[in-house]
Amino acid sequence: MILLNNSQKLLALYKSLARSIPESLKVYGSVYHINHGNPFNLEVLVDSWPEYQMVIIRPQKQEMTDDMDLYTNVYRIFSKEPQKSQEVLKNCEIINWKQILQIQEDILNLNASNKSKFGSWAETGHPDVEFESETPNFKYAQLDVSFSGLVNDKWRRGKNERSLHYIKRCIEALPTACLLGPEGVPVSWVTMDPSCEIGMAYSMERYRKRGKMRQAMVQFMKYLRQNNIPFYLSVLEFNEDSLRSVRHNGFFEAACEWHQWTCYPQNLVPF
Repeated sequence: MILLNNSQKLLALYKSLARSIPESLKVYGSVYHINHGNPFNLEVLVDSWPEYQMVIIRPQKQEMTDDMDLYTNVYRIFSKEPQKSQEVLKNCEIINWKQILQIQEDILNLNASNKSKFGSWAETGHPDVEFESETPNFKYAQLDVSFSGLVNDKWRRGKNERSLHYIKRCIEALPTACLLGPEGVPVSWVTMDPSCEIGMAYSMERYRKRGKMRQAMVQFMKYLRQNNIPFYLSVLEFNEDSLRSVRHNGFFEAACEWHQWTCYPQNLVPF
């Protein structure tokens, strides 16, 4: 594999990956952040250049110092020939199999932004003045890092020190959004991960089914679109409430597969 670290080549890769959306979305979004400051210190590997069949995004070596950090030790893979991935992944120089890690490849039940549908709806139906008049006691804002503990406590994959550290990095470095309630505390919020996936979305129980998450999402997506930041989200196949919600917010469902593996070396198996 070839380490791609030239800015012009990374820009060319980004444009090339756009032609393979939605299958390339996780890698495409990662390359976007790499090209815009690389706040998570990621690196790009390709099997050949300029023609390539496989792209791997992984943290730089200095980032993967904690063998137990499942939030940092993440490899995102796009392959034009998935059947050949296995041979590449066996290479210990590419993946550190001595650590707990995640491998994310392609997409399952992934929802990418539908620009034409969302654009016309957002621009005509929900201007900022209407948002403010409808929610006089609530304020749309960027999520402050001081609320990292709250997000960590409510995140299904959180509730530990490693997840708290990861959440702080996401809030500090990447776009976020929240709706502040009358007490100045978030009642709904949403974050972005290093691959441009929208996630950790949550509404406090007393504010559910009152449109607060939708209000925050509308404003957040408007910001992302205005700044040409790619975004997408994934929903569990059986989560009908979330599926209805994201469809209502102008997303469409992509019919392709997404695989995610959590790998444990024998000496670190948690059971």
